[in-house]
Amino acid sequence: MTGIGDWDDFDVRSALLALLEPVCIGDALGDGVTLRDASTETGLKLVVEVDGVVVEVDVAPKEAGRRSAAASARWTFGYRTGDKNAPLDATVGLRVTSLVAQHVARNEERVATRFVRPVSTGTSTRVRHVKVERLLERQTNLGVHSWALSPYVGCLVGCRFCYAQSRLAVTRTLLGLPEVPWGSWVDARINAAEVLRRELREREALPIKFSPIVSDPYHALETKLRLTRQCVEVLVEAKYPQPVLMLTREARVLEDAELLARLPRGFGGVSLPTIDEDVLKHFEPRASTAAERLRALEVLRDAGLETFALVQPFLPGNLVALADALAARVKSVRLDVLRGVEGAADQFADPRFAHATDAKWQDEKRAELAALLDARGIKVWSGELPP
Repeated sequence: MTGIGDWDDFDVRSALLALLEPVCIGDALGDGVTLRDASTETGLKLVVEVDGVVVEVDVAPKEAGRRSAAASARWTFGYRTGDKNAPLDATVGLRVTSLVAQHVARNEERVATRFVRPVSTGTSTRVRHVKVERLLERQTNLGVHSWALSPYVGCLVGCRFCYAQSRLAVTRTLLGLPEVPWGSWVDARINAAEVLRRELREREALPIKFSPIVSDPYHALETKLRLTRQCVEVLVEAKYPQPVLMLTREARVLEDAELLARLPRGFGGVSLPTIDEDVLKHFEPRASTAAERLRALEVLRDAGLETFALVQPFLPGNLVALADALAARVKSVRLDVLRGVEGAADQFADPRFAHATDAKWQDEKRAELAALLDARGIKVWSGELPP
């Protein structure tokens, strides 16, 4: 285990912003486009606003064959709306990415050395203690703003289909860290609670979601470091008035059930893509069993939290049994589909599960489960927050 590095995610963000100099956050890039933020949470991302619409510009090192909306000599640029459920006119996306590319082209040679680090060697880089300057990441979905909070980046649960792994690989490469399998590395943000305490004073009060996009908040390292618990303690101490959502695949969340119940507006949820234990073991061998997750929902509910579930992606299993199990334990369920096989190609290659990669099958199962839950009086949602 390494100590605190002198080149962490915050420095990558600074280098990213240097590509746009002299433009700073809040300045106009030109043509009605304003730079609003920069993030390295899930790869390199610039957040801009154009005509009142938030647009996220993904920045990645240039590689042969990579598709992009625009490119400079060293970088490629793609776009998506800040609200993933709102479509973005392609002409707007192309205009924004072309403008970013023009700014980067003027700076990329000068800034290039800031993105070059020798590759570290040895197993000590698997778990790093890092300090960060920011923790809360703004999300916008269906016009609703919220904060995503993760005390860790990298996840020991290691679900091979997790779409975070390819996005995080860009930042990890820029950090000069060796390529290792998803599920075998973690960056522990050891000053997370301290940063959160400051940000609660300085930033807008919005719903906060402990989200397992970049790391499950209760993966195995939490037992030792307790970074998630420390952040919850900060929120309890602050009597944070907005909803706080905890989403996990781990029954380990029950260690904090009483603490979570002290939140003024606490939500507790589990991610459960199937109720079939054998299927779950095939795809998520290091996660809690379905029975353990369902038990966690019962305890969290009885402790006073509003409970919910996430079903994503859809994996083979009895949907009627899943609907019955969830309806007995939650008030609402979010449904979403497979976002790419990622590192799970071998798992999906099994003839029993190959059909689950088909987008039509995923959509059909989502519609089927939505109908089953609706018939049981359970609200179904597709955004980042429960209704």
